Amino acid sequence: MPDLLWDDVKRFFDPEAMGTLPDVHVADASVEDWQAVLDLVAASRWQWQYSEGAVVRSMPLAEAVFSRPVDAECPELRVWPTPGVLAIFRFYAPEEIDFDVDLCELQGQDRLDVLCGLLRVIGHRLGRSVVMTPEGDADQPVLGFYAESDRVVLLTEVSAK
Repeated sequence: MPDLLWDDVKRFFDPEAMGTLPDVHVADASVEDWQAVLDLVAASRWQWQYSEGAVVRSMPLAEAVFSRPVDAECPELRVWPTPGVLAIFRFYAPEEIDFDVDLCELQGQDRLDVLCGLLRVIGHRLGRSVVMTPEGDADQPVLGFYAESDRVVLLTEVSAK
């Protein structure tokens, strides 16, 4: 049984109303949590690509990423949990794991299930909540994985604009 049903949440997946790239966050993170995510990606069967600017590199250690000079380009890790669904992790700060997903790629029940699975596996690995908010609006949670309930739940009843 899916965590969420497409008909119940599709209004929150409208790129015109919610922004194309909603933000996904894990708050109160640490370098160790980032390393756990990197280890999860490396151990999975997901496709991935790590880059620093335009230079593609091998998977780093989180400690090395966050010890880079302050003025260095922000590294990113592109992860495809399934073909056609991309999550882009950006290493802004060790205190919060940030990544974007593209709502244009997340249309229909099958793709929603992929997103829920990604949030769930990250939440399980870290033992904490993973929350999605509209692009640029971290104060309005839409949905998220909560370790307490062990599922992805809808967090808002606000209608899409």
